[in-house]
Amino acid sequence: MDLTNNPKEESTLLSGHEFIRVLIALAFVLASGFYATNNGVGVSNLSILAIAAAIGAYMAVNIGANDVANNVGPAVGSKALSMTGAILIAAVFEAAGALIAGGTVVGTIKNGIINPNAIGNAETFIWVMMAALLAGAIWLNLATYLGAPVSTTHSIVGGVLGAGIAAGGWDIANWDKMIAIVASWVISPLMGGIIAALFLMYIKRSITYKSDMIDAARKVVPLLVGIMVWSFSTYLILKGLSKLWKLDFITAAMIALAIALTVYFIVRPIVDKAAVALANDKDAVNSLFTIPLIVSAALLSFAHGANDVANAIGPLAAINDALLTGAVSGSAAIPLWIMMVGGIGIAVGLALFGPKLIKTVGF
Repeated sequence: MDLTNNPKEESTLLSGHEFIRVLIALAFVLASGFYATNNGVGVSNLSILAIAAAIGAYMAVNIGANDVANNVGPAVGSKALSMTGAILIAAVFEAAGALIAGGTVVGTIKNGIINPNAIGNAETFIWVMMAALLAGAIWLNLATYLGAPVSTTHSIVGGVLGAGIAAGGWDIANWDKMIAIVASWVISPLMGGIIAALFLMYIKRSITYKSDMIDAARKVVPLLVGIMVWSFSTYLILKGLSKLWKLDFITAAMIALAIALTVYFIVRPIVDKAAVALANDKDAVNSLFTIPLIVSAALLSFAHGANDVANAIGPLAAINDALLTGAVSGSAAIPLWIMMVGGIGIAVGLALFGPKLIKTVGF
């Protein structure tokens, strides 16, 4: 595949298709604000709610444009999925995860990084949440424009911290929590790289360095699929379904292990059957990983939609709750209309602007 860019094609894209995509995104943001005015029953200020909904939709679009690339980028880069197929799968499963398992209640202060009791009144709290949401969305927009995959969770955490300090001073922040978050910025990519390298070494030594790669693959591929299913199932139970079903890590891991063993015994005869017709080379072995890659992209998208939709709708739900009650609370109910803004917004952002970041992650 030729990954070089043609300047003329890039210029045409930016001047034509890019402008249309921006207009579509802007139309969705404005429609979300109008949608809020028709659903904000009982709120004290519909104008503020409409503005907050528009900013929340803007944040959701940027989450879809940037963060979802992490879920489908590897499948596209390995050619298990085409760009169109990846976008369709991710959009469907992201929206499904947000709407089905996104939860009905969300914490109003993201990750407890500031103390809500230090914020004087509901009006100040509303502006803190709105500022945090807008700051996170603008940063994600800039990162997407530059082609840089970033964490949407860290973006909204930074927005909440900055807005909170502006409203209540330095003492409002939970600095112990912030130190842990900053440490994760270093630890997460480092551990991800180490684990990925170890898996690649294992695959090479157990399959591609063998004289009979197909026979080795028949034994190893089902095992790797089982490990993948165990990992993803645990993650889905703990994160993707956490709003519907609360379980501790040990219980989730044991349930996931049972699912993984079931999948292992289902996959093994399928791999045996497929291996019979394969040539003894790397391309043939790689074909055995195609379906697992597609499934992993779908599962990751579902879990991401369920978990990270809160980055867009959490502050919006908090603003809606403050406008309804006139008070600052530690958690807020999420009306269906707010969940729709988040779930559809992620899908819209992915479809319009996702390919740029998917290429960065995949290639």
